[in-house]
Amino acid sequence: MKSNFFRFLAIILIFFILTSVLFAQAGRGKARVQGQVLDEGGKPVALAKVVLELLASERAVRETTTGKNGEWALIGLGSGNWRVTVSAEGFIPTTTTIFVSQIDKNPKVVLTLKRPEVRQDAVITNETSLTYLEEATRLYNEKNYDEALVILQKFLEQNPKAYQVQVLMGDCYREKGDLDKAIEFYSRALEGAKTDEKLGKEITAKSLAAIGDIHLRKGDINKAQAFFKQSVDANPDNETLAYNVGEIYFSNQKLEEAIQYFTLATKIQASWAPPYYKLGLVYLNKAEYDKAREALKKFLELEPEGEQAAQVRNILEYLEKIKK
Repeated sequence: MKSNFFRFLAIILIFFILTSVLFAQAGRGKARVQGQVLDEGGKPVALAKVVLELLASERAVRETTTGKNGEWALIGLGSGNWRVTVSAEGFIPTTTTIFVSQIDKNPKVVLTLKRPEVRQDAVITNETSLTYLEEATRLYNEKNYDEALVILQKFLEQNPKAYQVQVLMGDCYREKGDLDKAIEFYSRALEGAKTDEKLGKEITAKSLAAIGDIHLRKGDINKAQAFFKQSVDANPDNETLAYNVGEIYFSNQKLEEAIQYFTLATKIQASWAPPYYKLGLVYLNKAEYDKAREALKKFLELEPEGEQAAQVRNILEYLEKIKK
């Protein structure tokens, strides 16, 4: 009995020592991750920017760009959860969270980029206006927020009914650190949404969530939660919105709140796999391995094939190894 106890204790100590060493080196390790970026038609996107950020107390960032086949690879990564963000000229940036293992081979990360939509009834879709939007999107993706704002202002002057663009303007101010100015533009978008029967509910929910994100960045968790609640209440049947709020909380390491909104997404749409995957990652961060297994197994039930499914199987195998 004693020998079994000491064997168990030794395994636990080794696990925590290895974990602390890995994270102390700010994401450095022996793992290799590769991926591919595609457009909505399945064609490769070359020269897309790929950023990996370690979701841990010590920040680590790795960057690369895609080749002509839309493929990329990074080596020397440590174990843990990494946020992958992909951006390219003319596309809306997209992000996901992956678990990187140094024990098993990491599956290929395939992400799809979408182009921004322009509604015929919301803007004057002349060639100059479309050029402005494409250029502003490119500059935003490249983090040239001041230049993007100049172009978006010109666009808004030519298309004053296209109030929706003020959400992107708010995003620019938010990312450049002018949080109060960002709230001003999100508030303008909220005003415009009041008379928009087609997109008003969606823009309202998105703007409220963005304001909540700003208050979270300011460290005011109570205000952030209030705006997130208003956001979800504005569009209560939208599982994507609840999921995105969970993503905001997860990226800020507010794990309990992330669980709340990822769980809400599963309640709105129980057959949608992504929130179960994210719940698994959140529970991994909390070292609640039984709950992580439950969420990840549910993900596999709903999405048994594909690259992410292969990754989930790797995580489950890893959890079985540390369980023994």
